[in-house]
Amino acid sequence: MSDLQTPAARPANPRFSSGPCAKIPGFTLDMLADAPLGRSHRAAVGKNKLKEAIDLTREVLGVPADYRIGIVPGSDTGAVEMAMWSLLGARGVEMLAWESFGEGWVTDVVKQLKLDATVKKAPYGEIVDFATVDFNKDVVFTWNGTTSGARVPNGDLIPADRDGLTICDATSAAFAMDLPWDKLDVVTFSWQKVLGGEGAHGVLILSPRAVERLETYTPAWPLPKIFRLTAKGKLIEGIFVGETINTPSMLAVEDYLVALKWAKSIGGLKGLIARAEANSAAVNDFIKGKDWIANLAADPAIASTTSVCVKFTDPAIKDGAAFAKAVAKRLEKEGVALDAGAYRDAPPGLRIWCGSTVEAADVQALMPWIEWAYRAELAAQ
Repeated sequence: MSDLQTPAARPANPRFSSGPCAKIPGFTLDMLADAPLGRSHRAAVGKNKLKEAIDLTREVLGVPADYRIGIVPGSDTGAVEMAMWSLLGARGVEMLAWESFGEGWVTDVVKQLKLDATVKKAPYGEIVDFATVDFNKDVVFTWNGTTSGARVPNGDLIPADRDGLTICDATSAAFAMDLPWDKLDVVTFSWQKVLGGEGAHGVLILSPRAVERLETYTPAWPLPKIFRLTAKGKLIEGIFVGETINTPSMLAVEDYLVALKWAKSIGGLKGLIARAEANSAAVNDFIKGKDWIANLAADPAIASTTSVCVKFTDPAIKDGAAFAKAVAKRLEKEGVALDAGAYRDAPPGLRIWCGSTVEAADVQALMPWIEWAYRAELAAQ
């Protein structure tokens, strides 16, 4: 180990957490000076900020004009739960899972809502075969597996003339991947992911078909106030113009606005996607041809461009879980990669966030450090 030389270059920003994620390049707290702190979110200034956040979300993501966008409590989890508890039960349900958060939605639907759902699962690093899915049922799935590094490549296998609703958890895909809006009826995300925002707030996007379901179907179970999207059989339209269900953090909203404006300045969605693709390419180019490390998603077509998960494949490694944790600890101790360990439920390895706020130069600088940490830990076994 004494012969190992540490790499010369270091990432300027070592934050590779998969949520909350790195702030936008050049971020300073001074950027939040216009936040209406100490003011009611129901005052004109608060409503205007929330409405601006909704409008900019639509503009940057290219959300159709007839889709509703609401800011809701509970981060992405709150948005997904709100959708499932409000919409499911009207027809058959198929639950698709290939990572821990998708597994969580299965548990909620089967054990909490007690629906007789068809459950289809795939191992970490793979996704469910969409050709086998019955889209005449309501289908719930994650677009990008934050903890597995595997994503839906496109919406080609989702029929436009489906009878059921598609409910898509897109929290680590929105702003970094091209979402086919005509194939998605409910989309949820939290702005703490690809735009590096702060936690606690979720975004819920509804198609006209989802709104129709809300206004024509009443679930068999009671809904807590924080989940209610309708009143007297009609959509509560105020939620989708900035009149939030509960009190939002106006500081977090300001932070989201700053990130959205940065996104516009780099070319909008195309610019965001290009940055994530460049970052993930830096990882994949590095591991290409190496026999000791590999992408957890073996098929490049479904490999994530945001939450890139890698595994160590050297047969000389005695305890894979302990080895991966030790490598992550070395990287953190050196200050070159913070929070880069695999998710607790995922296979052992590293998870390198490559979302749009990360700089490609930092990803490139990290790669030799991963090899250094791997070789140092192998020598220490």
